[in-house]
Amino acid sequence: MQKPVFIGHEIYRHSTYGRWHPLRVPRVSTVMDLSRALGWLPPEQFITSPRAKPRALTNWHTGDYIAALQRVEETQETTEEDRARHDIGSVTNPVFPEIFCRPATAAGGSILAGELLRDGGVVYNPAGGTHHGMPDRANGFCYLNDPVLAMLSLRHQGVRRIAYVDIDAHHPDGVEEGFGGDPECLMISVHEARLWPRTGPIENDGGGNAANLPVPRGFNDSEMALVREELILPKVAAFQPEAIVLLCGADGLEEDPLSHMALSNNAQLDVLRGLMGMAPRLLVLGGGGYNPWSVGRLWAQVWGVLNGLEAPEVLPEAAEQVLRGLRFDGNRRGKNPPAHWFKTLKDAPREGVVRSEIRESVALLSRRSLP
Repeated sequence: MQKPVFIGHEIYRHSTYGRWHPLRVPRVSTVMDLSRALGWLPPEQFITSPRAKPRALTNWHTGDYIAALQRVEETQETTEEDRARHDIGSVTNPVFPEIFCRPATAAGGSILAGELLRDGGVVYNPAGGTHHGMPDRANGFCYLNDPVLAMLSLRHQGVRRIAYVDIDAHHPDGVEEGFGGDPECLMISVHEARLWPRTGPIENDGGGNAANLPVPRGFNDSEMALVREELILPKVAAFQPEAIVLLCGADGLEEDPLSHMALSNNAQLDVLRGLMGMAPRLLVLGGGGYNPWSVGRLWAQVWGVLNGLEAPEVLPEAAEQVLRGLRFDGNRRGKNPPAHWFKTLKDAPREGVVRSEIRESVALLSRRSLP
C-alpha cells in the first residue's frame, strides 16, 4: 500500500444501541463526513468494510455465542440463556436491530486490515476498538473483540511481533484475555484508575507481557507526555515490533461523559505521531468516546496525521456544517456546545502539573521486564 487506507461503512450512520445508550451518538459517519468535507478522503483511499463471516469470528469467539447473536438479530428477542451466559440483552449490551451485523462489520474491517498489512502499510478502522468483548459473551458495549481478531489476522499473515497500545479511558480486559502471556505481543494500556471494568491494576502484568498504567482523575496533557516519552515509546522501541496496533479511544478527553480524565485531543495525536514509523505496519482503531463532537474532532485528525495533513485553524464551511448537524440528546453538553466545537478540530492544550504518583508509576513500569 502506497497510502494509508480508511475502512468505513454506511451501517454506522443510522445504527444506534438505543435512544438512551451512550452509543446512541454518531461517530464513524461523522469522521467519514468530516474527512470528505476537508478533502482528506479520496475514493482510492477508502474501502467499504466487509462483514465478517461466522467462521472468521470463531477464530476467537465461540460458535454458540456467534449463533446466539445472529438469532437475536433475526428475532429481536433474547432467551434466559442469552442473558445469563452471553450477557446479550443487558442494559449495557442491549438488543438493537443490527446487533450482529454492526459488530461483525467492525470486526470484518479489522480482519481485513490484518490482511492488507501483510507486506506493510497503514490502515485506519475507526469503527474498531471493541476491546472488552469476550470469547463467549458481550462485555462493556462490545459484542465482538475486533482488536483480538485483527491481531490474529496479522498472525495469519505471518506477522509475529505485535505491540498493542491502548489509550482508551477503560482497560482492555478482552484483549488481555486474548493475548495475555504471549511473549510475541507487547501490551501497554493507559486507563483511568477504578473506572469500569476495574481491571488492569499496575501490579497486573498480563501474564508477563503487559504494562498497565491506571491514572488518576484529571489526567492532563503534560502527564500523558511523560507517559508517552518515558514509558510507551521506549517500551515499543525496545520490543522492535513488526506491527503496532493503536487503540485511540476518545473517552479520555475532558468533554467525555463516561470518564474523568482531562486530556485535549493533542495528547492522543502526539502518541500517534510518536508511534508512526516505529514498525513497518500500523493499524489504528477507534474505541471509546461518547461525546459526538469530541470523538469526531479527534478521529478526523487521526486520519489527517496518518496522511501528513494538518487540520486548518478554522474549518471550511462544509466541515463546520457536519459538526453543527450533530446532536447530543439527553446530555447537558449537548445543550450549549462551545463555538470551537464547530469552528476547529484542534483543542487548546490542557497542560498541568505532573503528579508524583504518575511519575512513580511510570518509573515502576519502566523497570518492569517485558518482552
